[in-house]
Amino acid sequence: MKSRSRMLPGRAALGAAVVLPLALMFGAGAQAAQWENGQELYDNLCGKCHKPEVGVGVPIQGRGLPFEYVKAIVRNGFRAMPAFPEAYIDDESLAQVTEYIASLPAHQPKQK
Repeated sequence: MKSRSRMLPGRAALGAAVVLPLALMFGAGAQAAQWENGQELYDNLCGKCHKPEVGVGVPIQGRGLPFEYVKAIVRNGFRAMPAFPEAYIDDESLAQVTEYIASLPAHQPKQK
């Protein structure tokens, strides 16, 4: 039977192996913007579904969506859109992409 003092270092190592990556992943949101600018975020993530020519998600460009609305949808997801935690898209990057999509011309659906 192992003594209690011999078991603790193994548990501490296991705890560190689990906690440290999570702390690093979720602590990233407190740093500077993770994306270079709003256009980079839109082109490499949001636009993969929301660009009008893609036709997967609703077009979001030029709609003047407020930051709090964008943040709520991004953090919680909506219908087919998945949620993105702050560790993946920080608030500063969300603010930048909100400004960027507001600066784009509104999508004009083609007339049939």
